[in-house]
Amino acid sequence: MLYVVSGIVAGDFYKVPITVAFLISSVYAILTTKGSVNERLAIFARGAGNYNMMLMVWIFILAGAFASSASTMGAVTATVNLALHCLPSAFLLPGIFLASCFISLSIGTSVGTIAALTPVAVGIANSSEVSVPFAIGIVVGGAYFGDNLSFISDTTIMATQTQGCRMSDKFKVNSRIVIPVAVIMMLVYLYIGRNTNVPTDIPEVDFWKVIPYLVVIVTAVCGVNVLLVLLIGLVLSGVIGMVNGQYDLFGWFQSMADGMMGMSELLIMTLLAGGMLEVIRHNRGIDNIIRAITHHINGTRGAEMSIALLVCFINICTANNTVAIMTAGPIANDIANRFGVDKRKSASILDTISCFTQGLLPYGAQILIATGLANEILTKNDLPVTSPIDILTHLYYPLGIGIAICICIWFRLPRKYSSRCSL
Repeated sequence: MLYVVSGIVAGDFYKVPITVAFLISSVYAILTTKGSVNERLAIFARGAGNYNMMLMVWIFILAGAFASSASTMGAVTATVNLALHCLPSAFLLPGIFLASCFISLSIGTSVGTIAALTPVAVGIANSSEVSVPFAIGIVVGGAYFGDNLSFISDTTIMATQTQGCRMSDKFKVNSRIVIPVAVIMMLVYLYIGRNTNVPTDIPEVDFWKVIPYLVVIVTAVCGVNVLLVLLIGLVLSGVIGMVNGQYDLFGWFQSMADGMMGMSELLIMTLLAGGMLEVIRHNRGIDNIIRAITHHINGTRGAEMSIALLVCFINICTANNTVAIMTAGPIANDIANRFGVDKRKSASILDTISCFTQGLLPYGAQILIATGLANEILTKNDLPVTSPIDILTHLYYPLGIGIAICICIWFRLPRKYSSRCSL
């Protein structure tokens, strides 16, 4: 309530730091708990320092170090160029979508993908008959494909850790839900853009710089422990970067440090949320929430829908899909335990619904960043600027995965992961 109300009053949801909202809420949780100060702090510390929270902290640290070192040595640019080089002339629009999907799957962040591809998409739109908002909508939609599926995405990490399932298992469930949507989007974009042309001034690809991302994807899909996956990617990025002269040993260390510091807000939120939710659980607040949400539920279909509605509502309030999963995850885990929902399915619901909701928020960071980058280029070229609402009408993929997950919940799909589990 602090975050939402203050955001409305200020007219900007990013005016109040989410870490401050978590801090004040954590203090309030401790103050309203019975017992001595030491007993209250012990409860909070138990939640902040439990195994799952510490595992998430380590994953975020390594993910930040890997993403920064890979980006510094030019892996993002090389990946963008590789994807664009593979575009046949008749496949420009589906190619942009495919490039956005591949890059986001590789680097694990929708924001990073949007930052990398939006200038390219705007340039392509300006040199063809494609509208700028439509081109940006393609990039933003593809960015959520990887955000939803990538093994180094913070939403994937948060969803799987709160539900206690393996990333590879969640990937198998998720891919069955969203890949058909991505294929449909490819066909739609192929039809719409069948007469457009590919730009010819794309830089050459340095294939060595793409290797860390490819290795991370392959090893993660093979079920290798996520910490080992990130460590392998980190080492490969460092070796390739030093061999190619992008940085020396100390430059690599600095890049790693920058990446870890870039995750500081997420680390703080993770620890505060873990402690706060443990206090809430101690005060039987989680039981009350579950009882209210599941009052009229008597099966797994209703339980899955309640999980979807919960994360959707929190995401609308916070405009942050990672925070929404972090907050709803423990409650969703208890609902899944109580009604026999497969944890792989509940993790998939959390991640997919959060990406659907975040993808359609005009005040979400992703759309705001895309709009800002596009308008910066358009202004320099004396062209009309665009707005988040203009882009919103072209976000087909986020809408598609929202429809797909609702269909999967209602018709109990995929069958293998939708049967009632033993409690």
